Amino acid sequence: MWLKLFFLLLYFVVLFMLARIFEAVVWYETGVFATQLVDPVTLSYKRLKTILECRGLGYSGLAEKKDVSELVEKSGELTQGELYSALKKEKEQTEAGDSSTTHFSGEMHFYELVEDTKDGIWLVQVIAQDRDALLSQSNWGKMVQKVSQFGIRTGTFNCSNDYRSCIKRGWQRSTLIMSVPQTSASKGKVMLKEYNGRRIETEHIFRWMTSHVAHRIKTLRRSEQLVEEWRSDPAHPVKMFLFAHLSQPPAFFSSLSVKFTGRIEFIFVDVRHWDNHSSLTEIGVTQSPAYILKMPEGIYRYGNSTGEFLSLAAMDTFLRSVQPEVNDLFVLSLVLINLLAWMDLFITQGATVKRFVVLIRTLGTYNSILLVSWLPVLALLQLPYLDSLYGYSLKLLRYADTTTLASLVRADWTFYSSHPALFLSTYLAHGLLVDYFEKKRRCGVRSREDSTTNLEWLASLWDWYTSYLLHPIASLQQVPSDQSDWEDDPNLLFERLAFPDLWLRPLVNVDYIKALPTWRFRAVSQRRGGGSGGQLPEETESSHTNTENRDQRGSGPGSSPHSSRRRQRSLCSQDSNTQLSVHSNMDPTCQCAAAAAAASSLCCCHGNGSSPSVDMAPEDGHLAPEAISARVHCDWLAWPCGVLQCSECVVCLENFVSEELLMALPCGHAFHQQCIVVWLAAGRHCCPVCRWPSYKKKQQRGAQSGSAENPLQD
Repeated sequence: MWLKLFFLLLYFVVLFMLARIFEAVVWYETGVFATQLVDPVTLSYKRLKTILECRGLGYSGLAEKKDVSELVEKSGELTQGELYSALKKEKEQTEAGDSSTTHFSGEMHFYELVEDTKDGIWLVQVIAQDRDALLSQSNWGKMVQKVSQFGIRTGTFNCSNDYRSCIKRGWQRSTLIMSVPQTSASKGKVMLKEYNGRRIETEHIFRWMTSHVAHRIKTLRRSEQLVEEWRSDPAHPVKMFLFAHLSQPPAFFSSLSVKFTGRIEFIFVDVRHWDNHSSLTEIGVTQSPAYILKMPEGIYRYGNSTGEFLSLAAMDTFLRSVQPEVNDLFVLSLVLINLLAWMDLFITQGATVKRFVVLIRTLGTYNSILLVSWLPVLALLQLPYLDSLYGYSLKLLRYADTTTLASLVRADWTFYSSHPALFLSTYLAHGLLVDYFEKKRRCGVRSREDSTTNLEWLASLWDWYTSYLLHPIASLQQVPSDQSDWEDDPNLLFERLAFPDLWLRPLVNVDYIKALPTWRFRAVSQRRGGGSGGQLPEETESSHTNTENRDQRGSGPGSSPHSSRRRQRSLCSQDSNTQLSVHSNMDPTCQCAAAAAAASSLCCCHGNGSSPSVDMAPEDGHLAPEAISARVHCDWLAWPCGVLQCSECVVCLENFVSEELLMALPCGHAFHQQCIVVWLAAGRHCCPVCRWPSYKKKQQRGAQSGSAENPLQD
């Protein structure tokens, strides 16, 4: 998480530096900056009209270039950046055509988008039944291009689709309908206005629209009104003033008043016939036109910093950063969290399929966490006790957004949002560099998963998926019938209940199999009796002689061969328990070595529960050396510490052969490596002998006292 956050911050720094490099290159080639002012007189008549259309000022009746340039100067200063963005936007709109026009299917569709939205301006062309449209297709396309750059949405309503609705609303002829929010409150009523002009021209229709939208803005023409509005108002702490020698404000300024309804109050000051210019000097207005943002913290003059153009997109970005709403913060957090999640595609190493699977998982996880995190935030914002905290947060945000660094960030945001191909290409290049450095960093510690192919990783993913969903149902025979261990140690009962096989099968990842201890079985064969392989050591022979003597003394004349065989098993078990109890008191390191050394001197009697010497003994209980052909002595020192000694695999019921690969489970039982892997991979994540979970460590209990376990005591 922190690594991805670091790479994302590094990417933003790269974007910031790249934008400064672009500015330096443009300055080197042309000798101008984006903030450099442009004299309107030096521009052509066509470019001047483009600037006026982007600002939303009507130029009908102005045939001379001088009049058009004066209108540009009255609406605001022109910079190189604004000129470039205006020409680029005009080209984009020409290529797009009227593709953004909405075609209403009926009354409900019209009501949902136009009348129920209440936060935008609509221009709808109504086509009466069996009649032609008021504007031709070419003129309607020009109208769409003209009004769409101010955030005004367009649509067509054909009465042939819903004739009854047209009769109800009184649309008997083809006309134009404009919807504008009626009040300055958020989510206010929508007012529908019908165009009644006689001249069906694009410029006249646009002037009719801008005049109606300008009525929503409070217009001041006397100094007394300005003094009254300049006072601080708790209901409207943030106000946007426009001081200009114009009859009505530009269309982009009027459209912003609709978008920021309830957040920012827009006021137009007409200074054409101003009576008291000293009042303007007192509040800091020294030139006209001037766009001034009045805040409780002070005033901010818009247009003096980088990227602050007189256009809808630039001023909208500025006002959203100064006075954001919850939806703006949510969209910003959504963009950042998805950029952060996409970093996983380059940080993750391994197969291509693995990268995309991890990416999808990360996208789902991060977006889910984001949505869940926003729910309590929205609930807290509704509490009246947090109004002061919300106000202080906005105050700090306004302090930060009126700095030079914030203006550079806004300019870069506008630049990269208008060039999405450049943004995506730089993000891809940054991701490839991150992938390269991650490979270099993990070169020395590259894991096996990083070198797997797509098919291998998909196979492991399928095994993991099936291990979670396709567990076999445990049978009643898997439950141990012996309850003595549970009675002796209640902790074992609780540990057993934590993983019940009867009603719950735990979800287990099969990766733990790789961590199980594995070793090779080693055995040494020795012969005794009449063979040619030599004899056993004296200690072993004397121990067997003593054992035979004790058996002869313990067995009376009436003792049976079966009782003699049982006594020999008891003696073997007693010797083993005695040695285990002695070794349990030693140091853990010495205990394993001592236990292995002691076990190497004994017969290997763990395979099927009986000793080979006992099974091959004659019926009278005496040990016959000539009846024994060979003995297998295991090299117990090679066994891992804590593994129980045995000579047979209970899965395949075959004895261990030298150099065979063995594997042990956490409970201490050993098996053939191939046998136990097949057993565990089938979903049976438990020991075949004791049913202890094969993925859970087992605490080794100390040996119990010999008096409690000695089977020979009466």
